[in-house]
Amino acid sequence: MTSAPTRNARHGLRLRDRPEFSRKTAPLTMSASSMAKDAVAEMAASNFGSVIIVDADNKVEGVVTERDILRRLVNEGRDPAKTPLSDIMTANPRTAQADDDMLEWLRMMSNERFRRLPVVDEDGRLIQVLTQGDFVSYTWPDLLSQASSLGKATVMRNFPLVLIGAGILIYPLILALALGAFG
Repeated sequence: MTSAPTRNARHGLRLRDRPEFSRKTAPLTMSASSMAKDAVAEMAASNFGSVIIVDADNKVEGVVTERDILRRLVNEGRDPAKTPLSDIMTANPRTAQADDDMLEWLRMMSNERFRRLPVVDEDGRLIQVLTQGDFVSYTWPDLLSQASSLGKATVMRNFPLVLIGAGILIYPLILALALGAFG
């Protein structure tokens, strides 16, 4: 199992910094005892690809995706009206916190092949669900811009050292030019 992403990532690289984080509608949630038929109806009505299974305190217990419905309900010939979500859910999914590093989660989601990331508060209560699709807009130009900004910040923080290094590099050049002018 891989390690958890970095908590308290730099501003601009946190999950909460994605525009989708605050703009998305509330996640679709149900209890583990709800029937699959009801979940499918709600998912279809709200155009959601998943339902997050939560307990009475809104703490994440599992996730049911369209893939879970196909594999564990339809493929196994179960009756949707009599199958509780607890029978088809992916239990104990990975959860993130809003200040986690976005790039680390994107890498982890890609490597481990999961597409939905419940984001919880410090007490484990569901806040939001981000999907891989929410990260698609984070393009190479965005990454390069972030890298450039971080590079500039690093250079500025170490500006005295940069000046010393530049002076050391420029001194021989000035000395050579001066000697060449008088020699």
